[in-house]
Amino acid sequence: MDVHGRDLRYFTSVAEELSFTRAAERLFVSQPALSKQIRMLEKQLGVVLFERDRRTVRLSAAGEALLPHARAVLAAWQAAEAAVEEAKTAERCTLVIGMSTSPGRGLLPALRTRLVSRHPDARPVLCQVNWADPTAGLADGSSDVAFVWLPLPDEDRYQYAVVAREPRLVALPDGHPLAARAASDPEGKVDFTDLLDEPFLALPTEAGPLRDYWLALDARDGRQPRIGGVVASAEETHEAVAGGQGVVLLATGNAPLIVRDEVIAVPVRGISPSQLAVAACQNDKRTLVLAYLAAAREVGATIC
Repeated sequence: MDVHGRDLRYFTSVAEELSFTRAAERLFVSQPALSKQIRMLEKQLGVVLFERDRRTVRLSAAGEALLPHARAVLAAWQAAEAAVEEAKTAERCTLVIGMSTSPGRGLLPALRTRLVSRHPDARPVLCQVNWADPTAGLADGSSDVAFVWLPLPDEDRYQYAVVAREPRLVALPDGHPLAARAASDPEGKVDFTDLLDEPFLALPTEAGPLRDYWLALDARDGRQPRIGGVVASAEETHEAVAGGQGVVLLATGNAPLIVRDEVIAVPVRGISPSQLAVAACQNDKRTLVLAYLAAAREVGATIC
């Protein structure tokens, strides 16, 4: 049988007040409506819950038996409502931030400070995403906002704020001939044309236009790159460069992730600077998402 929580609440109020008049006032309903609801409950249960006359209302034996269980059900439902509300609040306050590698550059604390100053209940949660996903979780919804490198695939689907513009370097194994050439250059750089015959490490093909960007296809005059290997993490990249599989372009701010133990990096002349952005889906208008983007624009204005 299906008994509504409202019926149990009405029954419990009458049982505690032992007065239909006072119970109706407590429930903010009319007395006739309350009496009708109790009669319907009694009919549904097939018992008399209250013994009443003109002056008194008393619980019947069946009413006495029902009361503790009715109270327990109502208390359990109240706890369930509280748990649901807590979950709703947590979901509303949680902001999942996707990234393929730590953005560094002081960006995370700077953005968090701005976000929390405006939304003290905000709970930023970091989410590491494989390099095969250039949207860092935005495309499949696993991230609310994300640190991404431009260009994005299907760029019209996203809104973003650039937070860093940096020259691109080339990571080389220590002792590579181009390292000596950079050392003799007045600006300490190598020309990208000097790299055209080098094997390059590439992002997975799923990275789409971002793979092309880090291979600098736009600076090759139609010459296809030699692919020495595919990498999907900073550690893989370091090991591949150190092992002589190929060279790799990287943003200046990401050099510390790769440059160590037999791997060096030198600036490259003749290619565009890299752009790191904070992005979200174009149609996402949630408060915390827009607040994080606004914070990114503020931070980007001071850095870029």
